[in-house]
Amino acid sequence: MKNIDTAFRYIRLTTALMIIGCIGLCVFVLYKSYQLASMSQNKVYVLANGKAIEAFSSNRKDNIAVEARDHIKTFHQYFFTLSPDEAAIKSTISKALYLADGTANTMYKNLQERNYYAGIISGNIHQTIVVDSIQLDLKNYPYHFVCYATEKLTRTTTLSYRRLITEGFLRNVERSDNNSHGFLIERWEVKENNDLQTVNR
Repeated sequence: MKNIDTAFRYIRLTTALMIIGCIGLCVFVLYKSYQLASMSQNKVYVLANGKAIEAFSSNRKDNIAVEARDHIKTFHQYFFTLSPDEAAIKSTISKALYLADGTANTMYKNLQERNYYAGIISGNIHQTIVVDSIQLDLKNYPYHFVCYATEKLTRTTTLSYRRLITEGFLRNVERSDNNSHGFLIERWEVKENNDLQTVNR
């Protein structure tokens, strides 16, 4: 009887320890799962070319130089990328005019009066631009910039390259669907637009 009583105590103790261990393990697993779920909710992943890239939030001040340069680059690409199609020209120019003040519209009207766009269409010329570099002064507001770019004009028989230098100022405005960076180009002017070379195709 003593052996049966001792064995029963051992079984009861072992069972109690197993139950306490299982409860402790379940509590630990639940805690870690909750902690992992909380951490994963604070992260955003962007899928790019089949790869998941973690995105981090930051203040606008941290990225102001990057956003400003991209705004300037986007404006110049819209304004100077031209196809020999009147509808395509109007479409890209209208996108550019959302990113700048009236000085860009004045430049557009001046080019229209000089029949520049008519020459692009009648000559079947395709014009593209590559922004080489942008100098940006973020110490003084509004931010002054100088943009250095190369224009490429593809004609039926030749390729022409032009050096383009423009300058202006950037002012902060509200973000919108048409102006995602929240900048507006002011007092924009073309300082230089000279031919570099022409080569036969």
